Amino acid sequence: MKKFKILLVSVALGVSMFACNDDDNESKEIYDPNTAAVASVDRFSAAAGHLQVRTTTNGLPAANAAVNFDQGPFITKGLGPSGQHVAYYNFDVQSTTPAPIWVLYHEGESTPVSGQLNIIDVLPGENGYNDFWQIVKVTVPADYQANEVASYDEINSRGYKQETTSTLVNCPVVPQGSTASLRLNGESSGIIRGWYKEKVVYYFTFGEKALTVTSGKVPVSPIYVSFNINPDANNANSGPASGFVTEDGSTQTHNVVATLPSDAAYSPLWSVSAYDNADFDKVNNIATAVSATSVGQGLANVNCPIVSIP
Repeated sequence: MKKFKILLVSVALGVSMFACNDDDNESKEIYDPNTAAVASVDRFSAAAGHLQVRTTTNGLPAANAAVNFDQGPFITKGLGPSGQHVAYYNFDVQSTTPAPIWVLYHEGESTPVSGQLNIIDVLPGENGYNDFWQIVKVTVPADYQANEVASYDEINSRGYKQETTSTLVNCPVVPQGSTASLRLNGESSGIIRGWYKEKVVYYFTFGEKALTVTSGKVPVSPIYVSFNINPDANNANSGPASGFVTEDGSTQTHNVVATLPSDAAYSPLWSVSAYDNADFDKVNNIATAVSATSVGQGLANVNCPIVSIP
C-alpha cells in the first residue's frame, strides 16, 4: 500500500534559506489507517472455525460480513459458581498457545506511542492465530512517528528492540462493523483497529480480568455444560451440534462456570466438560455440576468472556 509523506524542514536561525540542501530535510513515510486496505476476515470458514463453521443451512455470516455477537449462537446465558446468572460470548475453540501482538513504545516511555495501531501477523484461519495475544513491547526511537510501521516484517527490518512480556489480552479479530455491546466494569465495547501486513484489521477487547501467560500458555478455567444430545462419537449430531439444553420457554442454560472475573483463577478460556442432560434440572451451581454424571471431560477449550453478572 502507499504511504503519505510528512516533510520536516529545519532551518537554523540566522542562516539563509538558500543555504539549505537535501541533507537539511528529513522525509518520513506514514501509513494512513483511514485510507489503507482492510484485511479479509472470516471466523466461520472450515479453516478458522471449530464449533462455528458455516454451512449452507446454519446461517452463520459470510466472510467479511459484520457479525452481531449480541444474538445467538454467539451469546449464552449460564450460571456462576453460586448459581448466579451470567452471560458470556462464544468465540469458539482457541489454543492455549497465545499469538504475539506488537505494541510500540518510544524509548524511555511507559505508554504506547499515541496514534500507533498495534500490529499482528496472523488472522483467523491462518496457522498460529489465537484470540489470545501475548504483548511484545517494541522500543522505537524518540523521533518515531505513529504508523511509520504497519507490519511485523517492518519491525524486524528496522531492528527495533522487542521484549516479550507476560501480559495477555483477549482480542478476537472480527470483520469490520461487527458489534458486541456487553462488557463488565465499564469497559468500552467499541471496535479497535490494528495493522496486519499493512492492512487494517478490527478486533474487540475484553478486559474483565487482567491476564498473564502461565508457563507460556493461556490459563484455563472449568465450565460444565449440558447438550440436548449427550456427546457420542458415533453421532455427528450429538454434543455441540445439538445445542445446549435450556429451561422451558427460555434461553437460560445450566452451563456452570467455575470462576468469575473477581476470582484469582478466572480465565475466559474455558475447559469444557459435559454432564448428562438427564441431570439438567439438578444442576444449579458448581457443586451440583461437579457431582452430576459426566459424559465427557476436557472436550475443548473455548473463548467465552463473561460480560454480564446481573
